[in-house]
Amino acid sequence: MKHHCSRLSYESTGYFSSIVTDYLAGASALRPFYAHQPDLEGIKNAIASRQDFFTPRHILVESLEEQYRSISMEEQVSSNIAALANENTFTIVTAHQPNIFTGPLYFIYKILHAIQLATSLSEQMPAYRFVPVYYMGSEDADLDELGQINIDGHPLQWDTSQTGAVGRMKVDKELIKLLDAIEGQTGVLPYGKELSALFRQSYVSGRTIQEATLHLVNGLFGRFGLVVLIPDQQKLKAAFTSVIEKELLEGFSHKVVQQSTTALGKTYKVQAAGREINLFYLINDRRERIEKEGGDFVVHALGLRFNQTEILEELKNHPERFSPNVILRGAFQETILPNIAFIGGGGELAYWLELKEVFAAIAIPFPVLVLRNSFLLMTAEQEQRMLQLELNHPSLFQKTEVILNQLVKKRTSRQLNLTKEIAQLSVLYEQMKQQAGTIDETLKPHVEALSVKALKRLNELEKKMLRAEKRKFEAEERQIQGLKKHLFPADSLQERVDNISGWYARYGNSWIDMLLKNSLPIESQFSIITIS
Repeated sequence: MKHHCSRLSYESTGYFSSIVTDYLAGASALRPFYAHQPDLEGIKNAIASRQDFFTPRHILVESLEEQYRSISMEEQVSSNIAALANENTFTIVTAHQPNIFTGPLYFIYKILHAIQLATSLSEQMPAYRFVPVYYMGSEDADLDELGQINIDGHPLQWDTSQTGAVGRMKVDKELIKLLDAIEGQTGVLPYGKELSALFRQSYVSGRTIQEATLHLVNGLFGRFGLVVLIPDQQKLKAAFTSVIEKELLEGFSHKVVQQSTTALGKTYKVQAAGREINLFYLINDRRERIEKEGGDFVVHALGLRFNQTEILEELKNHPERFSPNVILRGAFQETILPNIAFIGGGGELAYWLELKEVFAAIAIPFPVLVLRNSFLLMTAEQEQRMLQLELNHPSLFQKTEVILNQLVKKRTSRQLNLTKEIAQLSVLYEQMKQQAGTIDETLKPHVEALSVKALKRLNELEKKMLRAEKRKFEAEERQIQGLKKHLFPADSLQERVDNISGWYARYGNSWIDMLLKNSLPIESQFSIITIS
């Protein structure tokens, strides 16, 4: 698949928060909030700390084998699952909720990054084996976010009456309707039928969303050895009961996170610090908050009340009914997986930077934090239009208004700024102020006020001159708007809006291969790919 790739720093795009760009730059203000540097040396240190921690490998392997029992596994996947029983095997994890049909493109980018990093480390450190893992956040209950996709600018929404953990919801008639809509939109494209077949093999009526997502992700990435883990399993939750008990009895995580967010908040905008008990009660189609009232534990939405003895008995008999929220989810992940690196987006990294002391409080090793790869995908025609408009890749990330202003100033033959005149006027008013001051000092503020008013009017005139000249560039403005609409839908990064469907239907598996080829293992840069 012919293409070329160029790269930018994340900071230069203007789309990433200061906490992310400072982390990439190794800012000293963030150093207390993570354990290992995001580089090869940091990976080695993470391995060393991981080797001192007991990971329930046999339970993990048993759970995965049971999970994959009904799936046609690639040999690479089967081999990687078996290897997880070995003390010299470690995982590279990315995590995401089971968005229908994979949701936004960054779902794909995260997984490919995990595959690329695992491959790279296996080559550089042959004494160890590194397995890429997609950890499915199937207990998330935010259907508004997980139940919609956008294909080439056309939004599709799953309208279902089901509630609770999205992973436990089932494929119903409304979701099958979306399959028909996707096929109607992409079926005429070269690989549209292939995509629809994969979707239909995955989203079978009556199958849970987490099972459907397992089938789909395995179908897309099984050939690379990617292991998918659905953590919503009794065996796996049982391995985390000591932490759940500590949270129920002490509410330890909230206190620790509050300290971290207070410290981080002095410099950065921080995420929420969670709740007094960072656990949900998960049963059937409900996932509801557990709260403390006096000595009791209550789940108001379900009308449940437990005393301390009863809640601990419930935990012993039904660990699968206790679901960690975002504050404890990472600790659960790092308990059941022999993980040494976590790949996440900017928002994920920001909240992981709050969690180091939570891990320390329960003696779980903290992984290397790696910012996921980001891509902007362009066609050759779009790049040609960019060049015709005298733009380059960095300028594409600017607002439409800024791009147009720069273009007008570059192409017009008229002077559109009054910089010289404003400077001259400032000098003139300063002279008048001094002259008036020799007569009466109280006149100086009056002259100063006249100066401010005059300069303000000149600045307004300058803007009107630019607006007037811009009206002569309506064709260029439409072209810029069209380019931005496709590359930055809804003024957001393409990867946060577009779904895989349009791209896969046009280019097939070679599109995934191309993305993998251009995925950076541990270096951090924003990639722009032009597909010829």
